[in-house]
Amino acid sequence: MPNILITGCSSDFGLAIAQTFVTAGWDVVATMRTPRTDLIPHSEKLKILALDVSNADSITKAVEAAGPIDALVNNAGVGMLNVLEGAEMSKIRELFETNVFGAMAMTKAVLPHMRIRRSGVIVNVSSSVTIKPLPALSVYSASKAALNAFTESLALEAALFGVRAKLVLPGSAPTTGFGKNAVARMGMDVPEPYSAFVHDYLTTLRSGTEFTTPEDVAEAVWRAVTEREAPMKTPAGADAQTWFREAGHSVA
Repeated sequence: MPNILITGCSSDFGLAIAQTFVTAGWDVVATMRTPRTDLIPHSEKLKILALDVSNADSITKAVEAAGPIDALVNNAGVGMLNVLEGAEMSKIRELFETNVFGAMAMTKAVLPHMRIRRSGVIVNVSSSVTIKPLPALSVYSASKAALNAFTESLALEAALFGVRAKLVLPGSAPTTGFGKNAVARMGMDVPEPYSAFVHDYLTTLRSGTEFTTPEDVAEAVWRAVTEREAPMKTPAGADAQTWFREAGHSVA
């Protein structure tokens, strides 16, 4: 069966993606910074490896241990919920290191082998905030917009050798671990002039009726990996699909 490597599998999205492919009979390499065997039910199809996408040596070791990779899912990501004035430059750089440079580094490590075999697929998990701008997400949105542009151009390069590159764009997920961590990182750093606005925005966000679930993301990634004619951008979640339609994009 095909072999898929998924980054960021300690999160809700990564766990659901890994479980989906294990259930389908794929050989799955689930990676996370600190490996935990209790997060995903044991399977002979599952291999759990340590991987820090911001560390070159860690990437090299993980890719070598994974064996031939037919599909790469760059799911590892860091959230930041804050206005620009409240975001420290060091934190902004850390976010880009994971969300953008980490995905690039993983792709550089895997792509040569796919190119030689003239087959493979790379799926980058971005965000629907690149379709529908939202407040207090300027830095996060910038990182995901960069990931989008990278992937769309990469797809043209990779297609020369039969390799596909696709994007999955989840909607808002404030109830997941990822969403809660993004809020937690905000801490007390929101500048006072913005604090009431951000508080009201968070209240509105949490009261929404349409959220993206880990299962939504796993389903979208499955389509992007397995359907050769999948669109460049696949929205994940009811809210993401709504935003796509409002922006004039078709949703299959």
